[in-house]
Amino acid sequence: MYNSFYSLYELNEIGFKKVGENVLISKKVSIYSPQDMSIGNNVRIDDFCILSGKLELASYIHIACYTALFGGDKGIFIGSYSTLSSRVSVYAKTDDYSGEFMTNPMIPDCYTNVISCEVNIADFVVVGSGCVILPGANIKEGVACGALSLINKNLEPWSINVGIPARKIKDRSKKLLQLRDEFISK
Repeated sequence: MYNSFYSLYELNEIGFKKVGENVLISKKVSIYSPQDMSIGNNVRIDDFCILSGKLELASYIHIACYTALFGGDKGIFIGSYSTLSSRVSVYAKTDDYSGEFMTNPMIPDCYTNVISCEVNIADFVVVGSGCVILPGANIKEGVACGALSLINKNLEPWSINVGIPARKIKDRSKKLLQLRDEFISK
């Protein structure tokens, strides 16, 4: 019987820094530098995602199809109970587009200015489809980001944010904390 997710044996053979229990990664995911990636328990990563560079994923995380995580050397950190919907792009590294430098990985470093800064996505974060998260963004606990939003700054805890750039439109309920407590006590 064909299984579209890697087995635990196959995941260990890929060479991740750490792989927890109940990790489901599609065999259609592109993985670059797995030795720099730590994956917690109960993580699912769907078809056609890209995992690249330094990544630390906590537990109970879902990363939907066509999402790309470009951790570079600074890294992307995703907290527990978080979800990245389809077609989300997270960048911990980007070129300088000011026109003062050339861009793209085929140009020697002396002609480029690559900007690198870690991205932190805390616990209970939901990122809607098509969002783009730029280097240095710090998405605090409980944040929800509406579809197609651009996250280029820090977002305050337990807030709902939308737009380009993302801005707070209202507070988000903290009932998730109670639900988590019920869930882990069973």
